[in-house]
Amino acid sequence: MARYNIAVVVGSLRKESINKKLATALMRMGPKDFSFTTPRIDDLPLYNQDSDSNQADAVKRLKSEIQAAQGVLFVTPEYNRSIPGVLKNAIDNASRPYGASAWAGKPAGVIGTSTGAVATALAQQHLRNVLVFLDMPTMAQPEAFVQMREGLFDADGNIAVDATRQFLQGWMDKYANWVRIHNA
Repeated sequence: MARYNIAVVVGSLRKESINKKLATALMRMGPKDFSFTTPRIDDLPLYNQDSDSNQADAVKRLKSEIQAAQGVLFVTPEYNRSIPGVLKNAIDNASRPYGASAWAGKPAGVIGTSTGAVATALAQQHLRNVLVFLDMPTMAQPEAFVQMREGLFDADGNIAVDATRQFLQGWMDKYANWVRIHNA
C-alpha cells in the first residue's frame, strides 16, 4: 500500500496536452510507496474573493484533494512566458480564504515541457515565486526543462529517449526523497 499520495496538478486543459503526457510518464516512474492523483481544475469558477465564505463545491473538492496529499507535483506548460491562467486560478481558489490555504507546507516539485528551446523555464520560475508565498517547500535542484521533440514519448506514453528517461527518473527519485524529508 502506498504511503505517500501525490497530487499531480497539470496546468493544461487540452485533451492531447504534452504536459498531461509528461505527468503520466512521471507517475509511472514513481516509487512503489507513492500513489498519484490528478485533481480536476477545469471546472473551477474564476477566483473571486466575494466567494471566500461560500466556496463552490469544485473548490472544496480541490482543497480536500490537496489537503489529503503528502506532496504536490506541478506539471505546467508555458503560456506567454508565464503559467497558464487555469493553473493560477486553481492555486488562488485553493489558497483562500486567507489562513486556510490547502497548499501550505506541501512539498512541491515543478516541471513542464514545451516545444520551445527553453521549454518551460520562465513559467516554472513564475510558479516558484507563487509557491514561496504559499509556504510550499519547493525542490530547487535538479531543475527540469524538457523540450518536446518528435519521439519523446513511445506509443504507450512512456519516455522513449533513453537519456531523457534516465534524467527524469533521477528527477523523480529526488522529488520522492524531497517528499519523504518533508513528511518525516
